[in-house]
Amino acid sequence: MKNNSIVKGALATTLLWTAADSFAPVYHSTQQQASVTSLSSSILADDVIRGTTSNDPLSTVADMNDEDIAAMMRNDNPPLPGTIMKMLPKDTFQVDTATSLMYAGLDVAAVVGSMSFLYAVVQSDFYNGLPIAGQALTVAPLQILTGFAMWCTWCIGHDAGHGTVSKSTKFGKGINRLVGEITHSMICLTPFVPWALSHKKHHLNHNHLEKDYSHEWMIREEADDMPPFIKATYYIRMAYLPFLYFIYLFTGIPDGGHVLFYGRMWEGESMKDKLDGALSVAVSVATAGTLWHNMGTSDFAVVCMAPWTVMGFWLFMVTYLQHHSDDGKVYTDDTFTFEKGAFETVDRDY
Repeated sequence: MKNNSIVKGALATTLLWTAADSFAPVYHSTQQQASVTSLSSSILADDVIRGTTSNDPLSTVADMNDEDIAAMMRNDNPPLPGTIMKMLPKDTFQVDTATSLMYAGLDVAAVVGSMSFLYAVVQSDFYNGLPIAGQALTVAPLQILTGFAMWCTWCIGHDAGHGTVSKSTKFGKGINRLVGEITHSMICLTPFVPWALSHKKHHLNHNHLEKDYSHEWMIREEADDMPPFIKATYYIRMAYLPFLYFIYLFTGIPDGGHVLFYGRMWEGESMKDKLDGALSVAVSVATAGTLWHNMGTSDFAVVCMAPWTVMGFWLFMVTYLQHHSDDGKVYTDDTFTFEKGAFETVDRDY
């Protein structure tokens, strides 16, 4: 049995990372559901919770014992966010803007420094005198390092999307937007506003069998019923892992386009929201275009896009581990609540 402090730490992580910008207890989506694709993550039919279930949250925390907490962590009786907040010290939710910006600056510097060194190597006479295989072996460690630094920066942008880089009443919104545009739109070539939109909808529908965003589900026993092309690509999906993030952002599978605005994530969104998202796309396109123009296609691929695929690997790996466990569950319309879905997040040490 985990002790209470460890469990409460996990609860804090669950609350802070799943609340999006709202503590909406239940989200009734009217948007179209995603059809199963080769990017779906499979789950056993027995792990799909159907039918009516009880969702009476714990109303007090003063008398909670280990059995209460164990039941909570099993998702038998998940508490409301307000209940969790009462369990945790107030400083859990305090955000120091200066500290956040310090970490953001360190990660950005790590990307700029490692990528600049990688570019210097690619431009060197030593590198250009090597055969292709030698060139690949020479830059591979630097590409992995740069890609990891990009992944760290992506995580900063993730927190900016949740509005937790700064909670300043006066400047917080602008600081989060600026950090998000720099870390996501520029460095990670991930349009910040469109990503934040689909990510919020993911949290509001977390572990819903049909309505989840970003992380799509399918029942493993039904894999043979998929269309032949989808079934074939599903079974070889690991072979195109380096390209999955591009497929997700650009082609709009399964959420809708993050570069070209179409698909279910944009249903019901205003023209103002789309124009706001277009600014993030413009930042990403301008950044990629400038680097491509100045480096040339070959160097741009080696210095920027190869590390970008490493970043994508980290993103998909961590996302997979956060959503899968031996006792993980997904829910249908008649059993889903915001709290149940949120408590299926897996808190891991890396």
